[in-house]
Amino acid sequence: MHLYFMGICGTAMGHAALLMKELGHQVSGSDMNMYPPMSEVLAGSGMKVMRGFDAERLAALRPDKVIIGNTLSRGNPEVEWLLDQKEIDFVSLPQLFHEQLLGERMPVVITGTHGKTTTATITAFLLERLGADPGWLIGGVPVDLPRGAELGRGAPFVIEGDEYDSAFFDKRSKFIHYRPKIAVLNNLEFDHADIFRDLEDVQRSFRHFLRIIPSSGYALINGDDQNLEALLPADWTRVLRVGCGSGNDLRIVAFRDGEQGASFELHWKAVFWQRIDWPLHGLFNARNAAMAVLASTLAMGLKPGDTVDLSGLSDFSGVKRRQDVLHADALRVVIEDFAHHPTAVKAAIEALRAAYPRHKMMVCFEPRSNTSATAHFQKEFTDALQGADEVYLGAVYRAENRAPELRLDTAAMVRDLGQSVDYAECFAENTALFDALCRRVRGADAPCLLVFLTNGAFDAVPQKIVSWIAGGLRES
Repeated sequence: MHLYFMGICGTAMGHAALLMKELGHQVSGSDMNMYPPMSEVLAGSGMKVMRGFDAERLAALRPDKVIIGNTLSRGNPEVEWLLDQKEIDFVSLPQLFHEQLLGERMPVVITGTHGKTTTATITAFLLERLGADPGWLIGGVPVDLPRGAELGRGAPFVIEGDEYDSAFFDKRSKFIHYRPKIAVLNNLEFDHADIFRDLEDVQRSFRHFLRIIPSSGYALINGDDQNLEALLPADWTRVLRVGCGSGNDLRIVAFRDGEQGASFELHWKAVFWQRIDWPLHGLFNARNAAMAVLASTLAMGLKPGDTVDLSGLSDFSGVKRRQDVLHADALRVVIEDFAHHPTAVKAAIEALRAAYPRHKMMVCFEPRSNTSATAHFQKEFTDALQGADEVYLGAVYRAENRAPELRLDTAAMVRDLGQSVDYAECFAENTALFDALCRRVRGADAPCLLVFLTNGAFDAVPQKIVSWIAGGLRES
């Protein structure tokens, strides 16, 4: 078939296009914004990728099927033309996965508010090391895998299961399409305020997801998360709990974190199973690893407690933009992390405290997601940031689109943080944040850890800071 990807430069869309080409389909696509790394990957693939959306151009191509990305909606010229064509089928990306990738495989679906990308990466990494020849689709850039998407020839296919909706014409959560055989439910909190009303609304979608796990499958549940416990029982499938508490089937025991990384033990049914020493920091990453170890063990057809070679985790590097060290010298370390929810922000700060105990921690947070830019979590974000020494609050993304009473009030956060951190400031423009940070770093008399937390680009401030440091801390 000739498949046309509308919005092809998105990470998931681009990787899916590559997999469809590998399956033998003719693939082309369009997008308005083309930027690295996906634009470079697609350019080297030989696919026809066109800039902008043009109905006449699409009419001339007349593909067999169109895949519409979930960022596109009514009013787009290609969408409007397509809706008038009775003979051309169109689907969401998750539906395409079901039709073309997952039907004959063993889907290992990684869900949760936090940790999907890291957990999926560890799972795929372990399955590859164990010789399962898995397929995978990762929503980030894995360091230890050859690329973010792989077809594989073995039964397991690892995919992130996002609870966000599938397309403007399909409001089901993406993970409903994936028909999991092994499902990981890492955690559950309120997020995506643009499509979910409240926590119960999110839980409803996860209940639907649990309902489609077959009796021969597994649901791996974070047993320490009360929001997930509220979804149980799920008597129609096999439920295994993972966590630190005594009621879990797989327990994380003796967790330690330090400058060189973390160590912990995994106990299955109160019996020692494995010890892991690795360079990643934070208890949340230990949870990700525990889920991945159990998921990959089951996907291999092994029983929990069986001997599994986890030695590869000792030098596992993770995913870019997760505790990603952009620069390090004797006085300054610059780290970028993909944190945009209060729980993730708090966990990142705690983990980096353990990794850099002698550094002044200067945390820069960009409220960019559809939830973090609202007032919904204002107190929770303020509390989470109290673990820093200094806090720099970037510009609220598209602030003009929200009424003041519904928008995150960063000035109020600065006032509230005044009692618990050494310094706090907010900015209407990220360029002003960059200038202020330069002044503070230039005058620092102790080692500094600059942490950038965002789910976007932060207007390239992290990269500009690295260039500025490399250039000798010149006056801006």
